Amino acid sequence: METGGGREVEARNYLEKHKIKELLNYLTSTLLYFRPKKPREYLISLLERLRIAKITGVPFPLFMDNSNIVSMFEMMDSSKKGTISFVQYKEALKTLGLCTADEVLKDDGRAITLERFKTEV
Repeated sequence: METGGGREVEARNYLEKHKIKELLNYLTSTLLYFRPKKPREYLISLLERLRIAKITGVPFPLFMDNSNIVSMFEMMDSSKKGTISFVQYKEALKTLGLCTADEVLKDDGRAITLERFKTEV
């Protein structure tokens, strides 16, 4: 007989494999950002656009504006130096879905300033 812990691990693995947590976080964040009058219809439309993007291989557009990018940079630059590390930059790109975990990015040694971050993100 399988224990409850086994089912819990199985469920966790399933959620991770299919990136369900990331999907739900994305849907919730987008919903709260745009606050559409008909949230169910909006979510259905959003899921349909995600499905089409996956089928066609066309990247789905991110819903970030300049203020979101600045806020993200400021969160990473907690010491207010005006720069972030290459590691922080790479993590931000992964978080935004702009690069994969196994993608190799070269550190050119230049500081990642807010202007560079905005331009490249």
